Amino acid sequence: MKEKEIVEKAKNDQKAFAILYDKYYNAILSYAYHRTLDMELANDITSETFLKAFNGISRFTWRDISFGAWLYRIATNEVNMYFRKGKYKPISLNYLHNQFGFDAIDFSTTEAEQSRQESKEKKYQDFIFLQSKIKDLPVKYQEVLALKYFEQKSIIEIAVILQKKEGTIKSLLSRGIKKLKEFLQ
Repeated sequence: MKEKEIVEKAKNDQKAFAILYDKYYNAILSYAYHRTLDMELANDITSETFLKAFNGISRFTWRDISFGAWLYRIATNEVNMYFRKGKYKPISLNYLHNQFGFDAIDFSTTEAEQSRQESKEKKYQDFIFLQSKIKDLPVKYQEVLALKYFEQKSIIEIAVILQKKEGTIKSLLSRGIKKLKEFLQ
């Protein structure tokens, strides 16, 4: 079954949404972790992203944006909300389980992902140092750098996710890299 069909089915079927959850959970968690450098917060942001996606999937329509890009857009908004407010109050996917019986959380996957991320962190201290410097950049540069270099998204995909023109994305990437180089010198 193609993703578009799964998304349409997920509008009325919680099991179909679980398929999408399983497909994108690790990617969204990784993105949230790269943006925040905090696994607990990344888990909260990922949970909130999927809760909002679950609650809003009936309004999702296939246009110029894929379901995955839509999830990244939600996750980006959640990360930005965290940085704007300085604190974060997620509802969590437990709400989905309690209200609808939705039980897509696989804690072994979360633990495996956390272990994988922690292993990466120990092995690549230079990478972590660079991430901490990226975190010092303005949010507009953090977004494009994280999506481009951590999530390997194309300029076009980033433009769709952030709802900006491709030229703006290229400019933000160039300026973000330049500012990062200044931080490192």
